[in-house]
Amino acid sequence: MTDKINIEVAYALPQEQTLLKKTLPAGTTLMEGILASGFLDKHPGLDLSMHKLGIFGKLAKPDTVLRDKDRIEIYRPLIADPKEVRRKRAEEGKAMKKGGGDA
Repeated sequence: MTDKINIEVAYALPQEQTLLKKTLPAGTTLMEGILASGFLDKHPGLDLSMHKLGIFGKLAKPDTVLRDKDRIEIYRPLIADPKEVRRKRAEEGKAMKKGGGDA
């Protein structure tokens, strides 16, 4: 087993995507990986406590120990709640009587 791991840190804004690659010591945690990657140098105003974190699309805690070739993902908060958007769309459909008119 090697004492080094290779990771990536990914973050996407509507107009810009960031993907940083880094080699770190084995046993590094998710939060340590973000800090060591230089990510906060590229996005200095970002408050990580306001964002969910994950590894390859699955939510993970900051103290999760990374494995070789893991991709850390930093998720932006949702602008709108998808459930609320669907509920409003369904209400609008009922008001317009979509698909249920007289024949």
